[in-house]
Amino acid sequence: QLVESGGGLVQAGGSLRLSCKAPRSILSDFSVAEMGWYRQPPGKERDLVATITGARSTHYADSVKGRFTISRDNAKRMVYLQMNNLNTEDTAVYYCKQVRQNGQIYWGQGTQVTVSS
Repeated sequence: QLVESGGGLVQAGGSLRLSCKAPRSILSDFSVAEMGWYRQPPGKERDLVATITGARSTHYADSVKGRFTISRDNAKRMVYLQMNNLNTEDTAVYYCKQVRQNGQIYWGQGTQVTVSS
């Protein structure tokens, strides 16, 4: 249902832009769905990074505020996570999540982000 891309290896202080596409979502469903990015560092649990509602209200984890920006393009059925000033603690597998109005939840397969010091 969801396909992430854009992960990779970057040096500390660098930037990456993650993308999440929902190719099977019809526009009316996608436009009102809450979309989010979560991450799972090695050996740790999966945690919230950022969310964006259909009304484009955003929420960020304290650890990424001021560095990461979530956005969406409904016409393209895309969600983005712009990550700036990355540090080694941002190393994780990043997952895209979709919560539809009917309560259905979908996850992507994840994309690896590795930040080297």
